[in-house]
Amino acid sequence: MPLMSGAEPYRHEGGETGVLLCHGFTGSPQSLRPWGEYLAARGLSVSAPLLPGHGTRWQDMQLTGWQDWYAEVDRELLSLAGRCSRVFVGGLSMGGALALRLAQKHGTAISGLALVNPSVKADSVQLKAVPVLRHFVPSVAGIASDIALGDGGGELGYDRTPLHAVHSLSRFWGIVRAGLPQVTQPLLLLHSRVDHVVHPSNSAVVLGRVSSTDVTERVLERSYHVATLDHDAERIFAESYDFVTRLSAPAGGTAKERAAGG
Repeated sequence: MPLMSGAEPYRHEGGETGVLLCHGFTGSPQSLRPWGEYLAARGLSVSAPLLPGHGTRWQDMQLTGWQDWYAEVDRELLSLAGRCSRVFVGGLSMGGALALRLAQKHGTAISGLALVNPSVKADSVQLKAVPVLRHFVPSVAGIASDIALGDGGGELGYDRTPLHAVHSLSRFWGIVRAGLPQVTQPLLLLHSRVDHVVHPSNSAVVLGRVSSTDVTERVLERSYHVATLDHDAERIFAESYDFVTRLSAPAGGTAKERAAGG
């Protein structure tokens, strides 16, 4: 299937510091592109991949699961780590869960995490019915474009939410939550006070269970879920850049070599 216009992956070859940006469930790199362009303009190498099953039509996503989405960001992380001296990972919504799983699996190969409204648990009682309902109802209403900014812009995402994929995401959340104590990297977590897609209690779960000692929490007062396209977008971009530069002291070798003890 052809890609939706604007859903293309975003990549920029910059300096020795790399940033991997992970988009959300049913979304696309379009929600992260302004963030990526901001970091790229300041000399960073940036990759925002398109997750399998996304950016075309919701029916394509029915054939994918969390293992497919994670494998894509894992490949991109290794690619960045092979050519950068340090790599950071950012994520929006489900992209935050993917970033946390990368941190659990790759340890010191990741220099820090910048998460925006990360999702790590079910917030709706209706989700309890998904394991059975998905066999009878293929999709429900979409979740894209929860944005307070009323300028006519929006998030590029599906107008339907595929329930087989929701079921897989629910299983992934459990894996990510169980591994939160394994997260030791510096953490910048920005979450909206009002979010109609991912309840702010998700961020509280992350903050309460990770083992990171360098933790910065920021509450976004003027944005809804897709804060990277909302009123607080510039704040997110600037604070994440400051976070990256603070932690980017010179280090020898690539991130992959350091992770392997090389």
